[in-house]
Amino acid sequence: MPFDPRSFGTPVYNLLSELKNQTGDNLARLRKQKSMAQELYTYLSNWGLMRLKAEAVILRDGREEPVTRFFACLEEISGTPNLNLENLKNLSADEYLGLTGLGLEIAREFSFWVSAIYRDVEGEDG
Repeated sequence: MPFDPRSFGTPVYNLLSELKNQTGDNLARLRKQKSMAQELYTYLSNWGLMRLKAEAVILRDGREEPVTRFFACLEEISGTPNLNLENLKNLSADEYLGLTGLGLEIAREFSFWVSAIYRDVEGEDG
């Protein structure tokens, strides 16, 4: 079966649209979600999957929600279930690097789609 480029964009679009709709009119939370979704690529490229996964546990106030959605998307696209810290730690180097590469592509999709889906959310995220 040939590669369908929508295989990355569609799940990201669906997850972010659902997240925004569930958040409703909470502008402060929407700003934090938007900011974090835009920062996923930079964070992942600098710190890696394990640190990003730990952020989902540490963060609160809405910033954890795009990270959680990111990992759900990574699990779906990669076919790798239960990407928790323990499982990430136990992957082989090749598996971890492969997931990181895929994660970077998914994070790029998050950056694009969050700008389109959250286009009406303006202002500071703090």
